[in-house]
Amino acid sequence: MKMVLSCRRHHYLAVVTIFLVTVALVAGMIGCGGGGGDESYALTVSTTTGGVVAVNDVIIPGTALFTYDAGTVVSLNATPDTGYHFVNWTGNVSTIADVDAALTNITMNGDYSITANFGLEIWDWYDLDAIRDNLDGYYVLVNNLDSNTAGYDELAGPTANGGNGWQPIGADPSSFVGCFDGHGCEVRDLFINRPHAWFVGLFGVVEAGGVIKNVGVVNTTVSGNNSIGGLVGHTKYCTVSNSYSTGSVTGYACVGGLVGYNYEGTVSNSYSASSVTGDDSVGGLVGCNFGTVHNSYSTGGVSGNLLTGGLVGDNNGQSTVSNSCSTGNVSGDWDVGGLVGVNSPTCTISSSYSTGSVSGNFWVGGLAAYNLGTVSNSYSTGSVTGDQYVGGLVGDNGSGGSVSNSYSTGSVSGIYDVGGLLGRNSGAVSDSFWDTETSGEATSDGGTGKTTGEMQDISTFSGAGWDIVAVANPGTRNTSYIWNTVDDETYPFLSWQPLP
Repeated sequence: MKMVLSCRRHHYLAVVTIFLVTVALVAGMIGCGGGGGDESYALTVSTTTGGVVAVNDVIIPGTALFTYDAGTVVSLNATPDTGYHFVNWTGNVSTIADVDAALTNITMNGDYSITANFGLEIWDWYDLDAIRDNLDGYYVLVNNLDSNTAGYDELAGPTANGGNGWQPIGADPSSFVGCFDGHGCEVRDLFINRPHAWFVGLFGVVEAGGVIKNVGVVNTTVSGNNSIGGLVGHTKYCTVSNSYSTGSVTGYACVGGLVGYNYEGTVSNSYSASSVTGDDSVGGLVGCNFGTVHNSYSTGGVSGNLLTGGLVGDNNGQSTVSNSCSTGNVSGDWDVGGLVGVNSPTCTISSSYSTGSVSGNFWVGGLAAYNLGTVSNSYSTGSVTGDQYVGGLVGDNGSGGSVSNSYSTGSVSGIYDVGGLLGRNSGAVSDSFWDTETSGEATSDGGTGKTTGEMQDISTFSGAGWDIVAVANPGTRNTSYIWNTVDDETYPFLSWQPLP
C-alpha cells in the first residue's frame, strides 16, 4: 500500500484507520486457535519456485511472516503449480507433523522458519534430458523410466547419439548443482558407451550444493574412461543418499558401481549390486573416495588391476568408510581388498566388514590390501588368496597404520609374507584376532590367533576391552554396544548389521 502524504488530513486518517483495522483483523485471524499462552512466536513461511502455501487457509506466494500464541497448531497446505511436484518441508521442522506431506501442520513452540520445496516433474527421457538446460534446478522423478518410456531410443538406448547412448548430465565446468530427487522411482535400462570419455554416469559431474537422492539406476550398461559410475561419474562437495545401482560399469580409472570419484562429498544409505570392471582404483560402490562413505554396501563382483576393493578402490585424502560392508567377490593384481584396496594415511575404516572372496598377486587382504591409516572395529570372513603380502584382514599394515579391535576368519593362502590376520606389519596392532582353524594359518605378523571355540567365546573380546555384549540370538540387537555376539555360538557381529 502506498500512502500519499500530501492528501487531505481526513483522507490520511481514513487510510491509517483502514490499515490499523486490517492489521488487527489479520493478527486476529492468524492468531486464532492458540494455546492461550502469554508468549507469542514468529513463523516465517517460504516457497521455492513451483507452488504456493496456504497457512491457516491464507494463501501466500513467496515469503510471509506470521505471529502466533505459544502452542498454536497451524495448518499448512502446499499446492504445486502445473508441472511441479511438492517435495517436502525443510527448515525448523521439528514440530511439523509430517515433513513429506503437502497437507500437514506445525505446532508453535518457538520462532520457526520453514520452506515448502517444489520440484519440476520428470515424466520421461525428454524431461530428464532437459535438466541439462537448467543445472541448478530442483527436480522430482514421478515415475519409472525404462526402454518403453518416451525418448529412450533417441536419448538413452544403444542407438542414441550415434551409438554412444546417454549423454551424462553436467560436465565440468557446467556441473549439476541442483537437487535431483528420485522420489523412490527408478531409471532403468540406461545405456552409455563412451570408452574415451571422463565423468560418465547418469550424471557426469555434481558439484558443491548438488544433491542426488532417493533414486535407483537399474539394469545399467555404462562404460567410460576415468571417473565412471552407474549413477554419478564425479562428485565434488555434494551428497548422494538413499540411492542404488544394478547392472554393469566398466572404465579405466576411478570406476565405481554407484559413484566413480567422490571428492569431499558424502555417499550414504546407498548400495550397488553392479558388476564393476576397471584397471586402477576400482570399487563396488565408489572407485576413488576422498570423502565419506557411510551406512552403505555393495554386493556385485569387482575386477581390477591396481587398488581394487569390494566397496572402495582407493580410500584417500582424509576420507572415512564407516558402518558399511561388501559381500561380492573381488579379484585383481596389486592392492586388492575385500572392502578397500588401499586405506591411505589419515583415512579411516570403522565398524565395517567384508565377506566375499579376495584374490590377487601382491598386497591382498580380506578387508584391506594395504593400510596406512586406521582400521577399527571391523572384520572379514572371506577367503584370501595371493602371492605376497597376504592377510586374512590386511595384506600389509604399513608404517603409521593402525589396526584395533578387529578380526578375520577366512582361509588364507599365499607364498611369501602370509598371515592369518596380517601378511606384513610395520605399524600398530592391538586387541585383534584371527581364527587359526578356519584360516589355516598358525602365524601372523601381528594380532593373536585363537581357536574357533575361543573366537566364539565373549571373554576373548571382553577381556581385550571390546565394547561388546552377549545377545540371545543372531536376530537380536543391542545397539548400545558396538559389538554383539551369541556367546559360544557366533563370532562377534556389529550391532548395526541387518538382521539375518
